[in-house]
Amino acid sequence: MAKVTVSALIEGGKATPAPPLGPSLAPTGANIGQIIAALNEKTKAFAGMQVPIKVIVDKDDKSFEIEVGTPPASALIKSELGLKEPVKEEAGAKGKKTIGNLSMAQVVKVANMKESSSLSKSLKARVKEVVGTCLSLGATVEGKNPKEVMKDIESGAFDSVLK
Repeated sequence: MAKVTVSALIEGGKATPAPPLGPSLAPTGANIGQIIAALNEKTKAFAGMQVPIKVIVDKDDKSFEIEVGTPPASALIKSELGLKEPVKEEAGAKGKKTIGNLSMAQVVKVANMKESSSLSKSLKARVKEVVGTCLSLGATVEGKNPKEVMKDIESGAFDSVLK
């Protein structure tokens, strides 16, 4: 039973038989149209974001299974902020400009979306990861610099939200 795994980064809900997928899947002999349709169905919730995927094809019977990863935290944060186009480089650079403000509820939502791929053992730790990503992106949280919010999380100011 020879299995082939094809990994790629695709835009949610918009996979096509063009590169990177088509040429990688062609040698497996599987029905590329079926795989693309299944990929688009499984990733449509992540529309507009880059999503890591794995397609595992059994070369003997041409069956396949699809594993969908979680988009990077930065993509989820930008989605929460309603940003579609790429963020300009100067945003976030040494605090020159902010790209937007997230509420703690939005940060918790992103942290919960990352649960399956995060190594953190608690919601509080995942929230701190997301707040750290906000810092590097140039986003504020609850109207404050993410470094201040990190201190607030440490001091227990958001414990009621993080249960």
